[in-house]
Amino acid sequence: MCQSRLLMLAAVAFLGGSAVAHAGPCTTQIAEVQRRIQQIAPGSESGPTAAQSVGAQLHHQPTPGSVESAENKAREAADAALDRARNADAAGDATRCAQALHEAKELYGLE
Repeated sequence: MCQSRLLMLAAVAFLGGSAVAHAGPCTTQIAEVQRRIQQIAPGSESGPTAAQSVGAQLHHQPTPGSVESAENKAREAADAALDRARNADAAGDATRCAQALHEAKELYGLE
């Protein structure tokens, strides 16, 4: 988990520097979300989350593998939302960018 977080921080730093030169309609908001994500303390209680599974609703205890799988899926969904926001920003589509940022913030528990 630490390596993926470090890679994400490096990517954010790299993209953050280039974003200033090519500002789109929501470049500032993307940078703010990325800053807030960076401030999240690493640990089992942090990072993106997803909806509760049916198994959890049936009071089944999660296995370590199912927890890891759920964390990976949530992280992939959050990363995909941020990627959609960046792509929409680059295309000048403020509406799509705002929608993707909203999704990323929900997944990270920032809203």
